[in-house]
Amino acid sequence: MVRAIAYQQLTAKAGDAIIARLKALFTGAAFPTPANLVEANFEALRGCGFSATKIATIKAIAESSLSGLIPSRAEALSMDDEALIARIATIKGIGRWTVEMLLMYSLERMDVLPVDDFGVREGYRALKSLSVPLRPKELHEIGKEWAPHRTVASWYLWRTPRERPVPLKAVAQAAKPKGQSRGKDAKKRAQKPFANKKAKARAVRKQ
Repeated sequence: MVRAIAYQQLTAKAGDAIIARLKALFTGAAFPTPANLVEANFEALRGCGFSATKIATIKAIAESSLSGLIPSRAEALSMDDEALIARIATIKGIGRWTVEMLLMYSLERMDVLPVDDFGVREGYRALKSLSVPLRPKELHEIGKEWAPHRTVASWYLWRTPRERPVPLKAVAQAAKPKGQSRGKDAKKRAQKPFANKKAKARAVRKQ
């Protein structure tokens, strides 16, 4: 969940850099513990690249983990998706999207579609060549057909190229006038030497 907060509204590269600086603050552990984060100095976390709002959320996550509001991994594995979302989203600064990232990447649930995620919605827009992304509710309804593999669908949508390809018909139409123009110009250039020769011949006969 801390990783999800770090990456919110940032590129993957920027998120990676923030997490690397956070881990560097606490040597001897693969990742800082909840106790580490509760005790962490505000300015030290700011130095990692976290905003004040994200720092407050991270500390709330750490405190909720210590208090038991955030369940242990063993307990979480026994809970369904919606129950986990309802429980963890009560923490200030945590929304559905953050818990969905936990479900997808930490608990490896295979039927999660984060419809509020801009990358997922933009991926579907590009895939279907839509002018604008669908609203979350619209994508939720469409995504029902992808169950029970909506996590896999999300991975594909995140990786869908964002640039919409130009239709071949449009390319052909755009190229056609230029091609015709080049053809006419070439024909005129080919005919010009013969016209010059005829003009010279007429001039010689007159002489």
